[in-house]
Amino acid sequence: MATGVDTKVVDVEGPKDIEKTEDAGTETLRHSHVEVAAVDEVYTRKVYVFNKIINEHIGMNAWQWWLLVVAGMGWFVDNAWLQMVALILPQVRAEFFTAQELEQQPHKSAFLTLSMFAGTVVGSIFWGYLADVIGRRPSFNITLLLCGVFGIAAGGAKSFAALASLFGIASFGIGGSLPVDGMLFLEFLPGSHQYLLTLLSVSWSLGQLVTSLIGWGFISGWNCATHEDCGNLYNSQGWLELNLGWRYVVFTTGAYTLFCFFVRFIVFPLPESPKYYLANGRDAQAVRAMHKFAALCGKPLPEGMLTVASLREAAGEPPADEYEEVPEKPKGLVARCKNWFTEVRENVHHAKHVSLYHQIKPLFSSWALGYTTSMTWFLWLLIGLAYPLFNSFIVAYLGSSGDTSLSKTYRNYVIISVCGVPGSVIGAWMVTWPRSGRRGAMAIGTLLSGVFLFGFTGVGANANGQLAFFSVTNFFENIMYGVLYCYTPESFPAPLRGTADGIAAMLNRLMGIVATLIYIYTTSTDPPIYTSATLFLVAGLLMLTLRVETAARTSI
Repeated sequence: MATGVDTKVVDVEGPKDIEKTEDAGTETLRHSHVEVAAVDEVYTRKVYVFNKIINEHIGMNAWQWWLLVVAGMGWFVDNAWLQMVALILPQVRAEFFTAQELEQQPHKSAFLTLSMFAGTVVGSIFWGYLADVIGRRPSFNITLLLCGVFGIAAGGAKSFAALASLFGIASFGIGGSLPVDGMLFLEFLPGSHQYLLTLLSVSWSLGQLVTSLIGWGFISGWNCATHEDCGNLYNSQGWLELNLGWRYVVFTTGAYTLFCFFVRFIVFPLPESPKYYLANGRDAQAVRAMHKFAALCGKPLPEGMLTVASLREAAGEPPADEYEEVPEKPKGLVARCKNWFTEVRENVHHAKHVSLYHQIKPLFSSWALGYTTSMTWFLWLLIGLAYPLFNSFIVAYLGSSGDTSLSKTYRNYVIISVCGVPGSVIGAWMVTWPRSGRRGAMAIGTLLSGVFLFGFTGVGANANGQLAFFSVTNFFENIMYGVLYCYTPESFPAPLRGTADGIAAMLNRLMGIVATLIYIYTTSTDPPIYTSATLFLVAGLLMLTLRVETAARTSI
């Protein structure tokens, strides 16, 4: 290291010269991480030290497994709300629209789906970018709080406009869950276990399953097929007495969303990501966060193993005259809330970049990184159109089969949801295949999703045939999504990861708006299905062109 400093670090075996090992580590980063072009040399050396400690000393422990569960709550809630809209659309239509109104605009209720996607579009980029500015942990918690509060309020809406507006605000909150939650989980994982990021999609699948069970229970028991069938029997809240099932679904979903927030904010001990502090040049906070992380994992760092001085030496920086003292924070619920606001204020104050432009520009600092960024975003855009064309209106598709029994429609939806869960598990296993890695696994899942979706178009109104092809398609879709959600945050460096993930999620949800408009203004279900299948095939082929394989390496 051409620094002129006698560079030593202390690890569990004691002090050792790292002149050569640090240079070797940096060189390894250069060859295996194209995203190194987007960050400076100092950050690269420091993150190498952190990754070395995580990989060789901390490893994988019970706290990280619990973090998998806690982070998965956000993914669970995200899909639960999106799938819930698909479930309640027929009953919302019966609640707020007469037969005459529906004759003029048969898909008018689908504007509820439009509102949800619009909220997630704004929320994805907003919370993703804010995670790079105010920290991972504040965004991690606020998203669920907003969604839960406004989601419960939506259950009491007395007009379609009020319902759509409240859903839009709730989805603005939940829009940040996918980019933020996966990113935070990744930054606490050793390189050998980054494949676990794929397992977060199990929670996403479970969100669909639980919502379908709730919908099956409530809607099949309290529903009316049309506004006229509902009659004029209103309760004291102004709700139709015969059509309360969809409201019970919304209330239940909002309640467990707030429960997930409570677990995250009150119960689970979560430090800020050390890599976030490192990216913002706050070495003292980064070191303290690493020590807290190690202690939570039951692997406290030996005295002298990681200090601000040793970190700066490893990075080739001259030692500072003095280091910022980071005081112990008081404990308790009231103190925790005060600490939270103080932390946000400090993070905003110390943020290096407040411009979105300055967060995006480095993602194109080399040809290889620029291609990875562009293609990853483009894949999210394609799948963002393909997936909702099929999934956001799945209940309507099922209801168009020969058997239009409401109970059987929701029963079939539950079966389809169950079939999606093992897809996520299989995806986590596939990414460890030496010959496929991340790229091969998600390409296989995406291509087979398109193939079986094309197969669905050939069964017509046969209920059993529809169920079979829907189930298999959902299985492969969850492989695709699980791996793609793993690959994306791994492809970007921590200083830019929130913004990059947020833009990917924004493009994905933006296409959800387009998918909804296609559904609204298309009289037949066949064109959306054909379009969806074709897009899956195109996306699967493009995945094979990705230049970066993120398997078998530690994210920076």
